[in-house]
Amino acid sequence: MARRKDSPQKAAMREMMRNYLKNNDISIKDSIDVNSIMRDMMSVLLEGALDEELDEELGYSKYDYQNKETDNSRNEHSSKTMHTSYGDMDVAIPRNRNGDYEPQLIKKYQNTVTQDMEEKILSMYAKGMTTGDIESHMRELYDIDISDSTISRITDKILPIVKEWQERPLEEVYAVVFMDAIHYHVRSEGRIVKRAVYIALGIDMNGKKDVLGMYVGENESAKFWLSIMNGLKNRGVEDILIACVDGLNGFPQAIEAVYPKTEIQQCIIHQIRNSTK
Repeated sequence: MARRKDSPQKAAMREMMRNYLKNNDISIKDSIDVNSIMRDMMSVLLEGALDEELDEELGYSKYDYQNKETDNSRNEHSSKTMHTSYGDMDVAIPRNRNGDYEPQLIKKYQNTVTQDMEEKILSMYAKGMTTGDIESHMRELYDIDISDSTISRITDKILPIVKEWQERPLEEVYAVVFMDAIHYHVRSEGRIVKRAVYIALGIDMNGKKDVLGMYVGENESAKFWLSIMNGLKNRGVEDILIACVDGLNGFPQAIEAVYPKTEIQQCIIHQIRNSTK
């Protein structure tokens, strides 16, 4: 099958690469050679884009002093090591004389070229991996050394989002609220321990379902559920028509203490389970 005709841009790049390999007497024998070349190309592309970004910031290109309308100017470069899927590479970051230029292509504290790296870390963290597990995984998969403190800094970014979600205002009335706890074994301080995840799922008066909250405790208790009820009250829930719960001792009393008019309905699954004991 014949190769498709190159676009002008791709043809120019192909010719540039051919000349680069020929003039520098470079031969590609394996994937390590490919990685090395890709790393060099990426470095050149990033540095060129960063220089153009500073041109835009200053309002004139290098040596174009006729169009210079500012007392600010370029002030050499600083070196920064970036982690990439092709290995580590040094990138020359341009600086300005006033010292207030912050590149947008490579952020101030960014040290990886892969933009979705933090998302990968957050995903692993959400799946229950410890910072040590993530550090080892990143080293094995990407050959990148990321310290526990860096991983913690990344994962801590989700804490304000979680807190905002947990404290968001709710509807005044819910037709039904299902409340139950799921028990998990998790790793904590090097030990496997059991934790209870409390979940409140509400159906509003328009029939729309919404997770009202998720909370983690050492074990399921009516006292903890009482604190959750008070939390829902503080977030704007004035009444619950039906509360669907399991057979936990003291659970109905905890609900009635906050929502005395709520009808308590024991979950049919728990009723069947209890009847077979």
